[in-house]
Amino acid sequence: MIRTRDLTKHFRVGRETLEAVRGIDIDIAAGELVALLGPNGAGKSTTLRMLTTLLEPTSGTAVVAGRDVLTEPAEVRRRIGFVGQGHGAGEDQRAGEELYTQGLLYGLDRATARRRTADLLDMLELSGTTDREVTKLSGGQRRRLDIAMGLVHEPPLLFLDEPSTGLDPHSRANLWEHVTRLRERTGTTIVLTTHYLDEADEAAERILVIDHGRVIADGTADELKGGVSGDLVTFTVADETAAPTGAKIAGNLSGAGEVEIVTGRETEVRLRVERGDTVLPDLLRALDSAGVPLASVRVQRPTLDDVFLTLTGRSLREENP
Repeated sequence: MIRTRDLTKHFRVGRETLEAVRGIDIDIAAGELVALLGPNGAGKSTTLRMLTTLLEPTSGTAVVAGRDVLTEPAEVRRRIGFVGQGHGAGEDQRAGEELYTQGLLYGLDRATARRRTADLLDMLELSGTTDREVTKLSGGQRRRLDIAMGLVHEPPLLFLDEPSTGLDPHSRANLWEHVTRLRERTGTTIVLTTHYLDEADEAAERILVIDHGRVIADGTADELKGGVSGDLVTFTVADETAAPTGAKIAGNLSGAGEVEIVTGRETEVRLRVERGDTVLPDLLRALDSAGVPLASVRVQRPTLDDVFLTLTGRSLREENP
């Protein structure tokens, strides 16, 4: 569905050349749901804009939905749906009218446009909003209407650019429930950008991490998290003077990485270790034998933010609170 080779985009800023994208190779098969993730300024938005023909590449090739973005941009647009970060529906329009008009603009005949409008409103649980003005819809309803507008012409490929930004947690979960159900019914290929790591973790079958204009990682969430050096084991000591002893014991564990003592309202000892759940019993026995008093202990599997920190030296959560 998408194939790029050595795709680049350079911008002139005064006398300087900014290399926003520096040679990206992407392969996305029909039916996949793939997330493009990266810190601010990584090049993911520029990449998305090239794939959707909103920006012309500086060099390289990109074939999207079977058409070349450079030589056949109009054909690419006919074959894709695009839901941007802003709302697409007119403020003073009624939801059903706006969706029907979108169908006509894509060249559907009136009967087909009416059928598609009814089908999509039903699939996305918007049937009750047909005659309501767009401004009177909830945030979640407006985003579902945006997705309906992107799908009205039945494209095989849908781009979602941060579709849930600004929604409350309940509306976000509801939106993704509808997207998942719709994809199961239609088999639409979806390319997603998001700053919500839990969305990428739960929804995406593959994740492409982009940084400094290049793809630096490609795999499932589990594969990427598996590349981080082990689980994070944290135990809190009831007596801060016992922390050095606890840290020494933790450092002697087989396969233990660097041990860190973190002081704050409580004193914690942290270490990375493979299979923290199997190491924990030995650690607890050793700490108890040494008389190290514990207040709490926990084991955390690596997260996608840990992946970012490992790959880029930056936390995506810190850049996008």
